[in-house]
Amino acid sequence: MKKVRFTSSFLCAVVVASGALGVLMLAQLPANATVYASGLEGPRGLAFGSDGTLYVAEAGLGGTTLTVGTCQQAPGPIGPYKGGLTARISKVDTKGNVSTLTSGLPSAVSGIPAVLGVADVAFLGGDLYALLAGGGCSHGNTAFPNAVIKVKVKNGTWTNVANLSQALVKYPAKFTASDDYEPDGTWYGMISDDDVLYAVEPNHGQVFSITPEGKVRQVIDISASQGHIVPTSIVALDDVFYVGNLGLFPIDPQWERVMTIAKNVYVPNPLPGFGAPFGGFGQWNIVSSKAGFTTIVSMKIGPDGLLYVLELSDFAADGPTPGKGKVVRVKRSGDIEDVVTGLAVPTGMTFGPDRRLYVSNLGAAPDSAGQILRIDVPAVQ
Repeated sequence: MKKVRFTSSFLCAVVVASGALGVLMLAQLPANATVYASGLEGPRGLAFGSDGTLYVAEAGLGGTTLTVGTCQQAPGPIGPYKGGLTARISKVDTKGNVSTLTSGLPSAVSGIPAVLGVADVAFLGGDLYALLAGGGCSHGNTAFPNAVIKVKVKNGTWTNVANLSQALVKYPAKFTASDDYEPDGTWYGMISDDDVLYAVEPNHGQVFSITPEGKVRQVIDISASQGHIVPTSIVALDDVFYVGNLGLFPIDPQWERVMTIAKNVYVPNPLPGFGAPFGGFGQWNIVSSKAGFTTIVSMKIGPDGLLYVLELSDFAADGPTPGKGKVVRVKRSGDIEDVVTGLAVPTGMTFGPDRRLYVSNLGAAPDSAGQILRIDVPAVQ
């Protein structure tokens, strides 16, 4: 069976378009999970503030604006996108009450359909930053490029920090797929580390750094050594990055990996043509990887120091299968074990101040079916 090079469509609502899914999955929560918040429109990345408020990136509902003939489009069946300003950031207080912090952000719906909007949120220096994926002319939002924005949590006003649509032009990836090319990218995961933001772009396969002052640099072009593997998520520990990838469809369970990326790896005498990127100090390189994962969409280091990985769907199929999402963790032995199963198209994850997991469930469901689940994490055996 041919591998379909879909990256934006890993959030495809095609798997949840049967109106029965919302009712079915709301009634079949995992045993160790409860609904913390509901009524969300494509919930993605999550971040807790210092006061216990949970901030939720939402993809929105897309729009109706087409830009065919104005700029380069994503190829079909994904493109062309229809854009609008329906993405938002919501906040959930400690009692589970949901309210809108910021709205009117770029959202785009593809022909799959798949919706891109606000992809992730992260705190840096006490300030909230958001990663936008639904912007740019190719997404029907000509006046609103993909970007990192800084949001005031007191009133929801925001300022632009960096133009990420332009970053992909300035730093072109080595290898892209012509049948799955997103001119403005499908930005997905973002973290803060050592006073800098780091964002992952799955379609081109790159990781970028963004300073609070708006300086953007490419950290590593994963496509140059790994090809079109669709990296989505990143964590950092002790000056080392760990990046997880989604992979291509149809799904091959346990084929995906978490890559270890470190600086200053030097190969003294490489074969001709293999000197880069292992070329000396100051460069980030993939130094190892661990397989055994499936469709990675989020990763977090838990309070126990272990890596937790959110998998969109662990079932061999053309696309994500509702009820087959799960969270796994890597034990100190290196074994991978399930933490929670039975999730429906989960798209984001974080740990709360209560040491529980919070997961964006039904992250690609129609309308306002998205929810945040609170999960009791079982002890490591």
